[in-house]
Amino acid sequence: MNKNHYAELKQKITQLNNETTSYLSEIKDLVSNMKEKQKLNVISYFSYSFNISHDKDKESLIIGTYHIHNLGNKLLTNPYICIKLSPDSPFSFTGKYLNKKTNLTMKKPDAWERLNEQSDKQEFWLRPFKEQSVVPSQILSFPNFQVKWLPNESYSGSIMGFTYCDEFQEGIPAVNQIYVNGT
Repeated sequence: MNKNHYAELKQKITQLNNETTSYLSEIKDLVSNMKEKQKLNVISYFSYSFNISHDKDKESLIIGTYHIHNLGNKLLTNPYICIKLSPDSPFSFTGKYLNKKTNLTMKKPDAWERLNEQSDKQEFWLRPFKEQSVVPSQILSFPNFQVKWLPNESYSGSIMGFTYCDEFQEGIPAVNQIYVNGT
């Protein structure tokens, strides 16, 4: 190999190395920008099971859990939920939540607190007692609530859920609702 070919080859290798370094720098910038972009993405949904009685003297029952899943890469702060029963439904809602008057010693870390008045039998505004945020990929749940009714006549009703936080002050409806009707 003569000196001209060797110099030419060396120049090509240097040029390719410079291009590779430039490309790697651009890729690093793109990846860095992707990490910096904060996305908000949250879904909420019910999981539940039924025990429906066709005997007029026996209660029918739904046991459910309301989930908030942070699918984004940004923290959700101050989460709270609203579980709403349809008007004129025969449903009675119970769950493991505390009211504002509950003794502080009874409040467990996974407890939920009711924000609205106990006398309201259609809307249940609840927030986690200790959880002030939902980190990316975390699922926060209000577990094992119960909805009961007596099927002594035709019945129909729905249970809707909404999620709120500082980032979604207008609220986000659950991706599913619970509908029940029967005769």
